[in-house]
Amino acid sequence: MTPIFHITRSRDWQSARREGIYQLSTRERTLRDVGFIHCSYAHQVAGVANAIYQGERDLVLLKIDPDLLKAPLRPEPATPGGEEFPHIYGPLNLDAVIEVRQYLPAADGTYRPPQP
Repeated sequence: MTPIFHITRSRDWQSARREGIYQLSTRERTLRDVGFIHCSYAHQVAGVANAIYQGERDLVLLKIDPDLLKAPLRPEPATPGGEEFPHIYGPLNLDAVIEVRQYLPAADGTYRPPQP
């Protein structure tokens, strides 16, 4: 299956590794607050980063194999009739994360799509 991506702060990823589970939805909002973990397809990553994380320099990009998720994954539109984004309805099991890479903005402060 096509991988999905989740943007998070490095310190939040390190905390999840210590705890053995990841439960943040997006920037300082938890799974409990939102009801799911926000994710993106590769072509959506830069747009999300630029909209939500602009100026942040401590980000990592989690590459997730949907086939390894223990929680349900549902593609849903962010707004009615809008583009669908993958949402994980439960905690992210760490063994579903197949790659973690630093995600820095370009010199102009904007984020670019992830390299394959």
